[in-house]
Amino acid sequence: KLTSLALQPAITPELVQGRVHLKCSYRPPSPEPPVQYRVLWSRLSSPGKRDRVHQETTPRSFSYVEMDGANLRLGDTVFCTVTAFRRGTPEQQSLPEDSKGFYAGIKFLPESLEIAEDGKEHVLTVLSTVPIACPGQDDSCKITLQLSTEDLGKSSQVPGPPDVALSACQVDLLPEPCSGSGCAVATVTVTATTDFAQDGNRGSRISAEPVAPRDLLWRAYTPRDVKVTVRDLPTGNCYSFTDPHIITFDGWRYDNYKIGTFLLCRSASRAFEVHVRQWDCGGHRSATACNCGVAAQ
Repeated sequence: KLTSLALQPAITPELVQGRVHLKCSYRPPSPEPPVQYRVLWSRLSSPGKRDRVHQETTPRSFSYVEMDGANLRLGDTVFCTVTAFRRGTPEQQSLPEDSKGFYAGIKFLPESLEIAEDGKEHVLTVLSTVPIACPGQDDSCKITLQLSTEDLGKSSQVPGPPDVALSACQVDLLPEPCSGSGCAVATVTVTATTDFAQDGNRGSRISAEPVAPRDLLWRAYTPRDVKVTVRDLPTGNCYSFTDPHIITFDGWRYDNYKIGTFLLCRSASRAFEVHVRQWDCGGHRSATACNCGVAAQ
């Protein structure tokens, strides 16, 4: 009869002779007599649908399959399904047990970001769930990812800065021993561009692409994008106009008729300040100064 043996199959990544493999491990039933295991490897081809990749019958409590770039590729979500039966009586088998889906490739943590135009940096972790192989004898044991940003719903002809800024355009994934958190990790910081425009909440995406990988496995792979929502914040405004009438951020108004170079604004939290130069533009009756130059750092 069909019974559940609590085999608990689980998939872990491993390098075998320098090539990326996935290992399905499961618990042998105890104190049952020696059993055989039928291990079915499959990949998610569409939501709710799996394609069979490989099947084997083995007395061992583990099974390997290679990420060969053909049957199993980066970007696949992989499952192993294990059924146990006694030798000589294959009709007496246990209920098939599924592993959790294993995503082979690059993961971004978090998978999406919601950030505000407040100048804060947000850490984006880039994680490889599979080990980084070394195809050559030199220092090629790394995968370099080129990062780029794209503003969604905004034409490329629209002038102005992108909505998000990255701390680096490239990250290197260097091999580490695989653990529960992954096999290689790098970080980059994401900041919303403060554009001083009230243009509502906007969407962007961050894309990554391997740069000229020597490993065949990585050549046809493009990781999933990270969606970023930039939340608009109201911005302060201040003015200096004509013979200079000045309105400060908090709405205070005054005039400055002096001639010279003055500090208009300085940030207390970052390297940012604005200077203004005022020259004489009055007649014989009144001394008046006008804005004639501005410098911003």
